[in-house]
Amino acid sequence: MRAFKYIIPIILIVGTASIMMLNKNHQDVPPMSRIWITLGAMVVSGVIAYFLFPKDEDKQ
Repeated sequence: MRAFKYIIPIILIVGTASIMMLNKNHQDVPPMSRIWITLGAMVVSGVIAYFLFPKDEDKQ
């Protein structure tokens, strides 16, 4: 599906950015909570991207 061409990079970018932000600005948050926050952000961004980006452009 064409949508996965956009979803995977978005998930990776969000995951990388959230880990970097949490490690730099919020060091008082426990490490396990940082992982859960990052995973949640990745899932939510993937679901949003799935519905926003076109599945197939050939049908239009």
